[in-house]
Amino acid sequence: MTDQNRPNDDTHDEEGDARGRQGRYLTTAQGARVRDTDHSLKAGRRGPILLQDHHLREKITHFDHERIPERVVHARGAAAHGVFESYGTASSVTRAAFLQHGAVTPTFTRFSTVLGSRGSADTVRDTRGFATKFYTGEGTFDLVGNNIPVFFIQDGIKFPDVIHAAKPHPDREIPQAQSAHDTFWDFVSLHTEAQHHTLWNMSDRGIPRSFRMMEGFGIHTFRMENAEGEMTMVKFHWKPVLGVHSLTWEEAQMVSGADPDFHRRDLADAIEAGTYPQWELGIQVLGDNEDQTFAGIDLLDPTKIVPEELAAVQPIGRLTLTRNPDNYFAETEQVAFHPGNQPPGIDVTDDPLLQVRLFSYQDTQLTRLGGPNWNQLPINRSHAPVNDMLRDGYGQQDDHVGKAPYQPNSIAGGCPFTAGNAEHAFTDLPVKVPESVRNRELPSSFEDHFSQPRMFWKSMTAPEQRHIIAAYSFELGKCREQAIRERQLACLAQIDPVLCQKVAEALGLEAPEPAEPLDDRLEPSPALSQLGRSWPVDGRKVAVIVDPDEDDQDLPRLLKAITEASMTPVLVAPRGGAIAGRTIDETFATARSVEFDAIVVSGNPTPADDATPSLDQKAGAPAAPGIDPRLTLMIQECWRHAKVIGAWGRRREVIAETGVQASPGVVEDDRPATVLAKVTELLGQHRVWKRFTPVRG
Repeated sequence: MTDQNRPNDDTHDEEGDARGRQGRYLTTAQGARVRDTDHSLKAGRRGPILLQDHHLREKITHFDHERIPERVVHARGAAAHGVFESYGTASSVTRAAFLQHGAVTPTFTRFSTVLGSRGSADTVRDTRGFATKFYTGEGTFDLVGNNIPVFFIQDGIKFPDVIHAAKPHPDREIPQAQSAHDTFWDFVSLHTEAQHHTLWNMSDRGIPRSFRMMEGFGIHTFRMENAEGEMTMVKFHWKPVLGVHSLTWEEAQMVSGADPDFHRRDLADAIEAGTYPQWELGIQVLGDNEDQTFAGIDLLDPTKIVPEELAAVQPIGRLTLTRNPDNYFAETEQVAFHPGNQPPGIDVTDDPLLQVRLFSYQDTQLTRLGGPNWNQLPINRSHAPVNDMLRDGYGQQDDHVGKAPYQPNSIAGGCPFTAGNAEHAFTDLPVKVPESVRNRELPSSFEDHFSQPRMFWKSMTAPEQRHIIAAYSFELGKCREQAIRERQLACLAQIDPVLCQKVAEALGLEAPEPAEPLDDRLEPSPALSQLGRSWPVDGRKVAVIVDPDEDDQDLPRLLKAITEASMTPVLVAPRGGAIAGRTIDETFATARSVEFDAIVVSGNPTPADDATPSLDQKAGAPAAPGIDPRLTLMIQECWRHAKVIGAWGRRREVIAETGVQASPGVVEDDRPATVLAKVTELLGQHRVWKRFTPVRG
């Protein structure tokens, strides 16, 4: 039926509603078209503003209330829509429908830092959140994890304490998004259960190269039930198809200034370019026994892992992120995760941290999203039919019908009915609870705080160990309380004497002896190291140095080859313009080495007019007068950060004149194709650490 009251023109705002309120005409929130939105209604041109100006009041009032409380933790995030395809390999351990063979499930994944506010930088040293919402046909499943498989604390009652300690000091609200301060190290040195997570944070895992190159973990142990009612305990793992890679600490600091949105931009650009990020979801199947242990490891302790050498990660499906959000606030900011959102066939365990998270995640949405109906927001809505008998409350969007919102009833014919297994009902798994008495204690198995940090340290290669030493030295060097430094050194002594000694030397302190014998019950786990393997190079950014005044015959073929290898070429020149029919992407004034994974020199540009070595903060060390000092700096930084550098023919002179010596990862040849092939091969390893030291193992 046609609405006779609607304006008779070619464009009406039903189309606008379908496109997210992007219709032809500006309207009020009630749909009235607006004649003027630049001038308030006044009593004369110079008179006071009139209270009756409803458009002004609506516009200003809404603006005054646009902000909602940011998350207490994980405030800064980036997200994407995707799809999860099940391999069916988990069907033997779970009846969850989305994990059966051929099942395809829409998803929404949010990545985040933990400590910083919404306006903080992406590349700070911090744990990263990795939360995925599976919109399954049996109800929403939220896998709410991190890029580190353990947590700082064993019991959720300490969660406010560890976050208060890690957040900026309450008197000055500094430092922002950092753990390099007294209160954080005071906490972790006093609560030694935090040493394992802290060691992961001090490793390269704390400064990932990209969300796309980051592992994810469910942290806790979960329980699955199959169609026969058999139960097993499992741990979830996300394995990035591109491998696990990190920034160097110097890069992380430089990127924070050059591009604070580095990780956000990287994720969005990759999806927009069609280089869709992918992860395999895997599980460690750990059996189920009365002690809830595996190989002597307490599965309810969130500060412990089960090494992959003891229980392999079995792939069960693949996640592909395919679409960026249409609106950051509506989706990335308003999405709400909850570990208690479990479909039939998956259940929680008695992990004392997980048990508190089951309360906290739902509770926090009441303030942040304005009431109990946050799950009705479009991004949070279940894709399964909902008939929950929950009514009213702030933000209610459902127009409920009927007059019997209770069960059982006789008025509505008994509807809604409860369901059984045949109807895919969620089941609280019948797990035996041991007889006990109420107390505020943890099991004695939770008292082991150092065997796993020591295993992690022993599993690292020489470059990774050097980075850990440097990280501890930096962070503790920022502490002002000597007692805190000394107490943390005592913790490091229990992890490894060499680690303790090197950090103590950096701090100018004596290295203490271990208070207890070192705990070597666990063998090194090679799976924990990021080095020693080769990975796809999809989405890698390769800076191509060009001379816009040169007729570079090799350039078109080079760019084509880089693109065909699924990498992204970025043309960098002394000034803007075009070359070989393509617009130059960056100039020496705008580009920094940290934006790129590798550099190839395709031209020998002369210094630009704005190159001022004595004044330009981006100028490199003095080199040949024919080299732009900013190019010198770019190549020197790439060399220092163990990145691949390539050149061919007479362009090799450019590298030599910047002071960079022939060394592993500096690729030179007479033919561009040979150089690019070697650059691509080395990029699969991310860095060329052999440039500086042999890699152990």
